[in-house]
Amino acid sequence: MSGDPLPVVELLCPVEMAGRRLDQVLVSLLPDLSRAFLRKVIDSGGIRVAGETAKASRRLRAGEVILATLPAPVPDRAQAEDLPLDVLYEDNDLVVVNKRPGMVAHPSAGHRQGTLVNALLHHYGESLSGIGGVLRPGIVHRLDRDTSGCLVAAKNDQAHQRLIQQFMAREVGKTYLALTQGSPMPPSGRVEVRLGRDPRHRRCQAVLPSGGRMSLTLYQTRERFGRLALVECELKTGRTHQARVHLSHLGTPVLCDQDYGQAGPFTSRDLRDSFNLLQSARSIPEAGEVGRILLDRQALHAWKLSFQHPRDNRPLQFMAPLPADLENLLGELRAYRDRPLDRV
Repeated sequence: MSGDPLPVVELLCPVEMAGRRLDQVLVSLLPDLSRAFLRKVIDSGGIRVAGETAKASRRLRAGEVILATLPAPVPDRAQAEDLPLDVLYEDNDLVVVNKRPGMVAHPSAGHRQGTLVNALLHHYGESLSGIGGVLRPGIVHRLDRDTSGCLVAAKNDQAHQRLIQQFMAREVGKTYLALTQGSPMPPSGRVEVRLGRDPRHRRCQAVLPSGGRMSLTLYQTRERFGRLALVECELKTGRTHQARVHLSHLGTPVLCDQDYGQAGPFTSRDLRDSFNLLQSARSIPEAGEVGRILLDRQALHAWKLSFQHPRDNRPLQFMAPLPADLENLLGELRAYRDRPLDRV
């Protein structure tokens, strides 16, 4: 209804962003909203700091409260599509899905169809929260297109606001599984570095000597497969591409990560080579298996997600089973690793 109050999101300026312009802070704190959209909100007087309407150029202090009055939801321009959804949980306020690899979270240039939003619209229609804007209804956070696993969407604005607040306050538990090129050394530990946009490749993130934002990942090696490893990553912050950049920073990038590791698919020949330490072994193919593609996307899976229910604060935790391609690859790696010695 047109008379309903507009949704207001309350944010806090992080310590590491003290002294930054308001528009820069908002782009960082609300990554699912475009820079152009946020500028319109600022220019229309929709942002208040210290009780006053704030301009884009206002410099913020650590801990300052930002109140963002977002435009009322408008009819979504994305089209509903009858696409399969692997639903892990749903109620009147939210839905948690196991996003399949290859599915884009929301429509964008070049991806107007086949996205998670298109599927959500078919299953839930106009009940989704409108805070995300005309192309991102219900979307609280994102996963990269080729990353599978747990993703939560909100069915109403109240739930959306509360979930965003939990993500911003680092109250959401996020654990990923990754197959990596190489085994991290030490086998477990922490990566705590500053991340920001890569000055040479603007679509990527990079570890920066100064500036950027602090990021923290705790990691643990679960299994080894020759020169590959299965690594569990607990993300304590939520920076763009965080797990991928941190693993690459350790010298063990995610398998098949074309941005931060080695591009190209992982084949049956690569599998054998990962267990052979001598380069001469690379010249001995197995009949019928050379070139068989085992994986052709980054081997990263959002395994666990935990947060408080936005209505009654009860703890929720979800675990997404591995997709078939990763499960099959792990099966082949384990079989090759555990094969009898007389078959070597």
